[in-house]
Amino acid sequence: MHAPRPSDQGRYPLRVRRRPVPWECQRPTWREAAPAVIAGALARAKARPSGNWYAVGASRDVGRDRPLGRTVAGTEVVLWRAADGRLRGGPGACPHLGAPLRDSPVRCGTLICHWHGLALDGGPAAGWEPYPVYDDGVLVWVRLDRAGGEEPLDRPRVPERPRPAGAVAAVHTGAGRCEPEDVVANRLDPWHGGWFHPYSFVDLTVTDTPAGGADAFTVDVSFKAAGRLVVPVRAEFTAPGPRTVVMRITEGEGVGSVVETHATPLGTDAAGRPRTAVVEAVVAVSARPGFAVARAAAPLLRPLMRAAAGRLWRDDMAYAERRWELRSTGRFPG
Repeated sequence: MHAPRPSDQGRYPLRVRRRPVPWECQRPTWREAAPAVIAGALARAKARPSGNWYAVGASRDVGRDRPLGRTVAGTEVVLWRAADGRLRGGPGACPHLGAPLRDSPVRCGTLICHWHGLALDGGPAAGWEPYPVYDDGVLVWVRLDRAGGEEPLDRPRVPERPRPAGAVAAVHTGAGRCEPEDVVANRLDPWHGGWFHPYSFVDLTVTDTPAGGADAFTVDVSFKAAGRLVVPVRAEFTAPGPRTVVMRITEGEGVGSVVETHATPLGTDAAGRPRTAVVEAVVAVSARPGFAVARAAAPLLRPLMRAAAGRLWRDDMAYAERRWELRSTGRFPG
């Protein structure tokens, strides 16, 4: 079989798989996917500082007239925009009688409680104290020092991304019954891609695993387009923080494009089981002249990008939930 290589650059990004291998005949990867390698990468990721910052959602989800409400690490949080567009945020419960501020309107940059009219402009008021928040242009973040328990940082450690003016960004948000480490472990197992996601990935080979200072997985893989048409790339997976994994395309179509996966603890469900949100930012870029057309069509592309991420995460969340279930009952073999 000839698998298209990421370095096979040409006029068009698509390649044809000359002799495709059926799913059941592809090379097994279970021996290479050594539990100790995955566990070691996970342990190093968990040891890296986050500064108590948590990804909450997409910047676009925080509008001018309605707030964004989330529960992060068991804490109700509300985010909204001031009149000048800057991000504001703090506890999601009104200090007066506990109204859910996520359901309250924003007027001229002021969040007005819909129960009794308590007005919040983002500064301390009536026992309500703001949280540090940050808008990086793609995602919004909140810093919860009590939940994080680390030395706080002034701003989150946002991974390097393509310039916004030359990229198309979309954010998928989902949730499942697991802990953040289960989401991170999923992303630090690139070997499962060709087996678990055959509708998206083929000809996947992990060419390098974490060693020394280069704590990264390098993967050659082809994204399925249609039929036997594929887009081959080389990608690098790194974990810059305890709840973040970044995939960056280093060769092939879309060099510099990134997929950031952020795992944000939510709290527990009625049965006391942990719940975790996946906030995944896809920031795509291309040097091809035609990409300008894609940028112009960004409002149409974003739903498609979110749908593609959502399909992958329906599978990957099942992986993360299964991992948590086995860990929580002492049956996890890794």
